[in-house]
Amino acid sequence: MFRLTPTVKVILIVNFGILILTSFLNLPLNDIFGMRVVFSDDFAIYQPFTYMWLHAGFGHILGNMLAVFFFGPMLEQTWGSKRFLQFYLIVGVGAGVLFGVADFVEKYPLKKDTEAYVANPNADDFYNFILTHDVRSYGANDWFEGVYSFSERFSENSGSSSLKQQSVLYVKEIYHFRTDIPMVGASGAVFGILLAFAMMFPNTMIYIYMLFPVKAKYLVLFYGLYELYSEMNRVPGDNIAHLAHLGGMLVAFILLKVWDMNRTRLY
Repeated sequence: MFRLTPTVKVILIVNFGILILTSFLNLPLNDIFGMRVVFSDDFAIYQPFTYMWLHAGFGHILGNMLAVFFFGPMLEQTWGSKRFLQFYLIVGVGAGVLFGVADFVEKYPLKKDTEAYVANPNADDFYNFILTHDVRSYGANDWFEGVYSFSERFSENSGSSSLKQQSVLYVKEIYHFRTDIPMVGASGAVFGILLAFAMMFPNTMIYIYMLFPVKAKYLVLFYGLYELYSEMNRVPGDNIAHLAHLGGMLVAFILLKVWDMNRTRLY
């Protein structure tokens, strides 16, 4: 019979409690404790730990906590509460660190290009900037259409000091849009839980929408491939941290292998 285990219960209470406090008291916890790129002015060393206790809304937290609710208890019953908590924290922090490294590699060229442009604004470099850092992934359609329209006007009046100043504002806006949005959510730890469940109970049947039975190992494999595909074929407007999900699965896999090498009995 299904039993809600102690650590799973605490994880659920803490996550929902923080979301309720954030919502009702209008606290800017996501802005302070969400994960930022390391060169952001708002980056703090504690964020790879705190990001995993925050969520962007009820729909976001519901999906994550349902996975903890359904898959976490079997792992906790098998490992014990202490080891399950260790797993959850290590995988969550590890996913945050891996995401942070990938985020740095991805966004550092934007930082350097922004600094170079601000030092020497001109029409040709502005056009190259918005092509290199595809503005279609920023804001609404009318916003990036306005940027391209401005670029054409700037090219026709490249000596205008007012247009140069406006182009600098556009470049800074693009930079801050990419670097100032915090990453939040327990998804890295949750995907680690899914992988661990599939590795330990691979043939357990999972009923999708309570109707379609799928073995755990196939379901998690599908999720992993989907996350990889989504990251490699990211579409405009996709603000899901697929790399954090994949990072959680990778850290979970490594951790389980390390534990497997050091254990004296089968779990």
